[in-house]
Amino acid sequence: MSPEQEQKREAIRKALREVKNLPTLPGIISKLTKMADDPDTTTEQMGRTISKDHILAAKLLKLVNSAFYGFPQRISSLSSAIILLGFNVIKSLIISASIFELMEDQDMELWEHSLGCAVVCNVLAKRLGVSDPEEVSTAGLIHDLGKVAIKMELPGESEQVSALVVSRQINRFEAERELLGLDHAEVGGWLAKSWNLPAKLVEPISCHHDPSLAKAEPLAAAIVHFADIVIRGMGYGHGPDIWVPALAPRAWELLRLKPVDIDEMLAEVEEKLWDVKGFSLDIKAEAQSATQVPKG
Repeated sequence: MSPEQEQKREAIRKALREVKNLPTLPGIISKLTKMADDPDTTTEQMGRTISKDHILAAKLLKLVNSAFYGFPQRISSLSSAIILLGFNVIKSLIISASIFELMEDQDMELWEHSLGCAVVCNVLAKRLGVSDPEEVSTAGLIHDLGKVAIKMELPGESEQVSALVVSRQINRFEAERELLGLDHAEVGGWLAKSWNLPAKLVEPISCHHDPSLAKAEPLAAAIVHFADIVIRGMGYGHGPDIWVPALAPRAWELLRLKPVDIDEMLAEVEEKLWDVKGFSLDIKAEAQSATQVPKG
Protein backbone atom coordinates (compact mmCIF):
# COMPACT_ATOMS: atom_id res chain seq x y z
CA MET A 1 0.00 0.00 0.00
CA SER A 2 1.39 3.41 -1.01
CA PRO A 3 1.87 6.19 1.61
CA GLU A 4 -1.06 8.10 0.04
CA GLN A 5 -3.35 5.07 0.30
CA GLU A 6 -2.25 4.45 3.90
CA GLN A 7 -2.96 8.10 4.75
CA LYS A 8 -6.42 7.91 3.19
CA ARG A 9 -7.14 4.65 4.97
CA GLU A 10 -6.24 6.17 8.33
CA ALA A 11 -8.42 9.24 7.63
CA ILE A 12 -11.40 6.99 6.86
CA ARG A 13 -10.69 4.86 9.90
CA LYS A 14 -10.67 8.00 12.06
CA ALA A 15 -13.98 9.18 10.54
CA LEU A 16 -15.60 5.82 11.21
CA ARG A 17 -14.19 5.72 14.74
CA GLU A 18 -15.95 8.99 15.44
CA VAL A 19 -19.27 7.76 14.09
CA LYS A 20 -22.11 10.14 14.75
CA ASN A 21 -25.00 8.65 12.80
CA LEU A 22 -24.78 5.00 13.76
CA PRO A 23 -26.85 4.04 16.78
CA THR A 24 -25.20 2.27 19.68
CA LEU A 25 -26.50 -1.11 20.65
CA PRO A 26 -28.56 -1.13 23.82
CA GLY A 27 -26.50 -1.54 27.00
CA ILE A 28 -28.60 -4.62 27.66
CA ILE A 29 -26.45 -6.54 25.14
CA SER A 30 -23.26 -6.36 27.21
CA LYS A 31 -25.23 -7.09 30.37
CA LEU A 32 -26.89 -10.16 28.82
CA THR A 33 -23.55 -11.36 27.49
CA LYS A 34 -22.13 -11.34 31.02
CA MET A 35 -25.25 -13.00 32.40
CA ALA A 36 -25.19 -15.72 29.73
CA ASP A 37 -21.58 -16.52 30.65
CA ASP A 38 -22.35 -16.70 34.39
CA PRO A 39 -23.42 -20.23 35.46
CA ASP A 40 -25.27 -18.77 38.47
CA THR A 41 -27.68 -16.70 36.31
CA THR A 42 -31.27 -17.90 36.56
CA THR A 43 -34.03 -17.80 33.96
CA GLU A 44 -35.97 -15.33 36.13
CA GLN A 45 -32.99 -12.94 36.37
CA MET A 46 -32.48 -12.94 32.62
CA GLY A 47 -36.22 -12.53 31.96
CA ARG A 48 -36.39 -9.54 34.32
CA THR A 49 -33.40 -7.89 32.60
CA ILE A 50 -34.88 -8.27 29.11
CA SER A 51 -38.37 -7.18 30.18
CA LYS A 52 -37.01 -3.81 31.37
CA ASP A 53 -36.77 -2.85 27.68
CA HIS A 54 -40.35 -3.41 26.53
CA ILE A 55 -39.68 -2.54 22.89
CA LEU A 56 -36.73 -4.88 22.68
CA ALA A 57 -38.70 -7.63 24.41
CA ALA A 58 -41.50 -7.25 21.84
CA LYS A 59 -39.02 -7.35 18.96
CA LEU A 60 -37.45 -10.45 20.45
CA LEU A 61 -40.77 -12.30 20.62
CA LYS A 62 -41.64 -11.20 17.07
CA LEU A 63 -38.33 -12.52 15.78
CA VAL A 64 -38.58 -15.76 17.76
CA ASN A 65 -41.97 -16.45 16.17
CA SER A 66 -40.97 -15.42 12.64
CA ALA A 67 -40.35 -17.73 9.71
CA PHE A 68 -36.69 -16.76 9.93
CA TYR A 69 -36.12 -18.99 12.95
CA GLY A 70 -38.96 -21.38 12.20
CA PHE A 71 -39.40 -22.78 15.69
CA PRO A 72 -42.15 -25.43 15.59
CA GLN A 73 -44.31 -24.03 18.40
CA ARG A 74 -45.49 -20.49 19.09
CA ILE A 75 -43.54 -18.83 21.94
CA SER A 76 -45.63 -16.29 23.78
CA SER A 77 -43.54 -15.23 26.78
CA LEU A 78 -39.97 -14.28 27.55
CA SER A 79 -39.63 -16.95 30.23
CA SER A 80 -40.85 -19.64 27.79
CA ALA A 81 -38.40 -18.38 25.17
CA ILE A 82 -35.48 -18.49 27.63
CA ILE A 83 -36.36 -21.99 28.91
CA LEU A 84 -36.89 -23.40 25.41
CA LEU A 85 -33.98 -21.74 23.66
CA GLY A 86 -31.30 -21.21 26.32
CA PHE A 87 -29.28 -18.16 27.28
CA ASN A 88 -26.89 -18.11 24.32
CA VAL A 89 -29.63 -18.34 21.70
CA ILE A 90 -31.58 -15.57 23.47
CA LYS A 91 -28.45 -13.40 23.51
CA SER A 92 -28.01 -13.95 19.75
CA LEU A 93 -31.69 -13.16 19.16
CA ILE A 94 -31.42 -9.90 21.12
CA ILE A 95 -28.43 -8.83 19.01
CA SER A 96 -30.30 -9.82 15.83
CA ALA A 97 -33.46 -7.97 16.89
CA SER A 98 -31.45 -4.82 17.61
CA ILE A 99 -29.54 -4.85 14.34
CA PHE A 100 -32.51 -5.88 12.16
CA GLU A 101 -34.00 -2.41 12.47
CA LEU A 102 -30.77 -0.72 11.43
CA MET A 103 -30.42 -2.98 8.39
CA GLU A 104 -34.07 -2.60 7.34
CA ASP A 105 -33.88 1.17 7.49
CA GLN A 106 -30.74 1.46 5.40
CA ASP A 107 -30.87 -1.00 2.55
CA MET A 108 -33.57 -3.60 1.88
CA GLU A 109 -31.47 -5.44 -0.73
CA LEU A 110 -28.62 -5.73 1.74
CA TRP A 111 -31.04 -6.78 4.45
CA GLU A 112 -32.44 -9.56 2.24
CA HIS A 113 -28.95 -10.71 1.36
CA SER A 114 -28.04 -10.78 5.07
CA LEU A 115 -31.21 -12.69 5.93
CA GLY A 116 -30.44 -15.24 3.21
CA CYS A 117 -26.84 -15.57 4.38
CA ALA A 118 -28.07 -16.23 7.92
CA VAL A 119 -30.35 -19.01 6.62
CA VAL A 120 -27.45 -20.70 4.80
CA CYS A 121 -25.24 -20.31 7.90
CA ASN A 122 -27.89 -21.95 10.05
CA VAL A 123 -28.40 -24.89 7.67
CA LEU A 124 -24.67 -25.42 7.20
CA ALA A 125 -23.77 -25.04 10.90
CA LYS A 126 -26.37 -27.66 11.86
CA ARG A 127 -25.16 -30.01 9.13
CA LEU A 128 -21.57 -29.66 10.39
CA GLY A 129 -22.65 -30.28 14.00
CA VAL A 130 -21.56 -26.87 15.30
CA SER A 131 -22.53 -26.60 18.98
CA ASP A 132 -24.24 -23.21 18.72
CA PRO A 133 -25.70 -22.84 15.20
CA GLU A 134 -27.83 -19.81 16.22
CA GLU A 135 -24.68 -17.85 17.01
CA VAL A 136 -23.22 -18.63 13.56
CA SER A 137 -26.57 -17.66 12.06
CA THR A 138 -26.39 -14.30 13.87
CA ALA A 139 -22.87 -13.77 12.50
CA GLY A 140 -24.28 -14.39 9.02
CA LEU A 141 -27.08 -11.93 9.64
CA ILE A 142 -24.74 -9.08 10.56
CA HIS A 143 -21.65 -10.00 8.50
CA ASP A 144 -22.10 -6.95 6.23
CA LEU A 145 -22.53 -4.48 9.07
CA GLY A 146 -19.54 -2.57 7.72
CA LYS A 147 -21.44 -1.73 4.52
CA VAL A 148 -24.11 -0.01 6.61
CA ALA A 149 -21.46 1.95 8.53
CA ILE A 150 -19.73 3.13 5.33
CA LYS A 151 -23.05 4.10 3.73
CA MET A 152 -24.18 6.08 6.78
CA GLU A 153 -20.90 7.76 7.73
CA LEU A 154 -19.29 8.20 4.29
CA PRO A 155 -22.21 8.57 1.85
CA GLY A 156 -20.11 10.25 -0.88
CA GLU A 157 -17.45 7.55 -0.83
CA SER A 158 -20.15 4.86 -0.69
CA GLU A 159 -21.71 6.21 -3.90
CA GLN A 160 -18.28 6.23 -5.57
CA VAL A 161 -17.81 2.60 -4.58
CA SER A 162 -21.24 1.72 -6.04
CA ALA A 163 -20.33 3.48 -9.31
CA LEU A 164 -17.02 1.62 -9.52
CA VAL A 165 -18.81 -1.72 -9.01
CA VAL A 166 -20.97 -1.00 -12.06
CA SER A 167 -18.33 0.61 -14.31
CA ARG A 168 -15.55 -1.91 -13.64
CA GLN A 169 -17.80 -4.92 -13.08
CA ILE A 170 -16.03 -5.88 -9.86
CA ASN A 171 -17.51 -6.84 -6.51
CA ARG A 172 -17.98 -4.28 -3.76
CA PHE A 173 -15.16 -5.68 -1.61
CA GLU A 174 -12.64 -5.08 -4.42
CA ALA A 175 -14.05 -1.62 -5.17
CA GLU A 176 -13.77 -0.62 -1.49
CA ARG A 177 -10.16 -1.78 -1.30
CA GLU A 178 -9.31 0.16 -4.44
CA LEU A 179 -11.07 3.42 -3.51
CA LEU A 180 -10.91 3.47 0.29
CA GLY A 181 -7.88 1.31 1.09
CA LEU A 182 -10.04 -0.79 3.43
CA ASP A 183 -13.17 -2.89 3.16
CA HIS A 184 -16.53 -3.43 4.84
CA ALA A 185 -15.35 -6.61 6.59
CA GLU A 186 -12.64 -4.65 8.40
CA VAL A 187 -15.06 -1.83 9.23
CA GLY A 188 -17.68 -4.31 10.46
CA GLY A 189 -15.07 -5.87 12.75
CA TRP A 190 -14.24 -2.45 14.27
CA LEU A 191 -17.91 -1.71 14.82
CA ALA A 192 -18.67 -5.11 16.34
CA LYS A 193 -15.74 -4.64 18.75
CA SER A 194 -16.88 -1.13 19.65
CA TRP A 195 -20.34 -2.55 20.45
CA ASN A 196 -18.67 -5.17 22.67
CA LEU A 197 -20.27 -7.98 20.71
CA PRO A 198 -19.05 -11.47 21.65
CA ALA A 199 -15.72 -12.53 20.11
CA LYS A 200 -17.57 -15.41 18.40
CA LEU A 201 -19.31 -12.79 16.25
CA VAL A 202 -16.45 -10.33 15.72
CA GLU A 203 -14.06 -12.66 13.88
CA PRO A 204 -16.61 -14.15 11.43
CA ILE A 205 -17.61 -10.57 10.55
CA SER A 206 -14.06 -9.24 10.10
CA CYS A 207 -12.78 -12.37 8.28
CA HIS A 208 -15.76 -13.29 6.10
CA HIS A 209 -13.87 -12.45 2.91
CA ASP A 210 -10.65 -14.16 4.05
CA PRO A 211 -11.28 -16.93 6.61
CA SER A 212 -7.55 -17.76 6.68
CA LEU A 213 -7.13 -14.66 8.88
CA ALA A 214 -9.41 -16.10 11.58
CA LYS A 215 -7.47 -17.32 14.63
CA ALA A 216 -10.14 -18.03 17.27
CA GLU A 217 -13.23 -18.85 15.17
CA PRO A 218 -11.95 -20.26 11.85
CA LEU A 219 -14.89 -22.62 11.27
CA ALA A 220 -17.52 -19.92 11.93
CA ALA A 221 -15.63 -17.54 9.61
CA ALA A 222 -15.49 -20.26 6.94
CA ILE A 223 -19.23 -20.93 7.26
CA VAL A 224 -20.11 -17.23 6.89
CA HIS A 225 -17.69 -16.92 3.94
CA PHE A 226 -19.25 -19.93 2.18
CA ALA A 227 -22.80 -18.82 2.99
CA ASP A 228 -22.11 -15.33 1.57
CA ILE A 229 -20.94 -16.91 -1.70
CA VAL A 230 -23.84 -19.39 -1.87
CA ILE A 231 -26.54 -16.78 -1.32
CA ARG A 232 -24.92 -14.45 -3.85
CA GLY A 233 -24.80 -17.30 -6.34
CA MET A 234 -28.51 -17.84 -5.74
CA GLY A 235 -29.13 -14.14 -6.51
CA TYR A 236 -30.95 -13.48 -3.23
CA GLY A 237 -30.94 -9.78 -2.37
CA HIS A 238 -27.71 -8.71 -4.03
CA GLY A 239 -28.72 -5.34 -5.47
CA PRO A 240 -26.51 -3.92 -8.26
CA ASP A 241 -23.47 -5.78 -6.90
CA ILE A 242 -24.07 -9.08 -8.69
CA TRP A 243 -20.47 -10.33 -8.64
CA VAL A 244 -19.79 -13.47 -6.62
CA PRO A 245 -16.49 -13.52 -4.66
CA ALA A 246 -14.08 -16.43 -5.14
CA LEU A 247 -14.20 -19.28 -2.64
CA ALA A 248 -11.17 -19.24 -0.31
CA PRO A 249 -9.26 -22.57 -0.34
CA ARG A 250 -8.91 -22.43 3.48
CA ALA A 251 -12.71 -22.32 3.86
CA TRP A 252 -13.13 -25.33 1.59
CA GLU A 253 -10.53 -27.27 3.64
CA LEU A 254 -12.30 -26.47 6.90
CA LEU A 255 -15.82 -27.28 5.70
CA ARG A 256 -14.86 -30.63 4.12
CA LEU A 257 -18.08 -30.77 2.13
CA LYS A 258 -18.89 -33.39 -0.48
CA PRO A 259 -20.98 -32.76 -3.61
CA VAL A 260 -23.91 -34.64 -2.06
CA ASP A 261 -23.73 -32.38 1.03
CA ILE A 262 -24.06 -29.29 -1.15
CA ASP A 263 -27.03 -30.72 -3.08
CA GLU A 264 -28.88 -31.56 0.14
CA MET A 265 -27.93 -28.25 1.76
CA LEU A 266 -29.18 -26.22 -1.24
CA ALA A 267 -32.51 -28.08 -1.21
CA GLU A 268 -32.97 -27.25 2.48
CA VAL A 269 -31.90 -23.62 1.99
CA GLU A 270 -34.36 -23.14 -0.89
CA GLU A 271 -37.20 -24.43 1.26
CA LYS A 272 -36.28 -22.13 4.16
CA LEU A 273 -35.81 -19.13 1.87
CA TRP A 274 -39.35 -19.62 0.63
CA ASP A 275 -40.61 -19.22 4.21
CA VAL A 276 -38.27 -16.31 4.92
CA LYS A 277 -39.39 -14.51 1.75
CA GLY A 278 -42.82 -14.17 3.34
CA PHE A 279 -41.25 -12.66 6.44
CA SER A 280 -39.22 -10.28 4.27
CA LEU A 281 -42.33 -9.18 2.36
CA ASP A 282 -44.11 -8.53 5.67
CA ILE A 283 -41.23 -6.29 6.78
CA LYS A 284 -41.33 -4.40 3.45
CA ALA A 285 -45.08 -3.88 3.77
CA GLU A 286 -44.62 -2.56 7.32
CA ALA A 287 -41.89 -0.17 6.14
CA GLN A 288 -44.06 1.15 3.28
CA SER A 289 -47.04 1.53 5.57
CA ALA A 290 -44.94 3.51 8.06
CA THR A 291 -43.80 5.98 5.37
CA GLN A 292 -47.30 6.64 3.98
CA VAL A 293 -48.80 9.97 5.01
CA PRO A 294 -52.27 9.44 6.46
CA LYS A 295 -55.05 11.17 4.55
CA GLY A 296 -56.69 13.72 6.62
